[in-house]
Amino acid sequence: MRIAYVRVSTEEQNEARQREALKQYRIEKWFCEKRSAKDTNRPQLEAMLEFARSGDTIYTVSYTHLTLPTK
Repeated sequence: MRIAYVRVSTEEQNEARQREALKQYRIEKWFCEKRSAKDTNRPQLEAMLEFARSGDTIYTVSYTHLTLPTK
């Protein structure tokens, strides 16, 4: 089974960009949550880890925030 874990940090953020990036993998089961990176209590991550079985593939997206210098 193809499983995805999507996390955004704040209520104002939207997971649509991550979902779009994973669309090509034909995800069958999604686990999504809005939690700060500092918050280690992640119920959906725990649920995904309990759900996943040997042979499943787990997909995530990682975005790095870049700050470009201004001239």
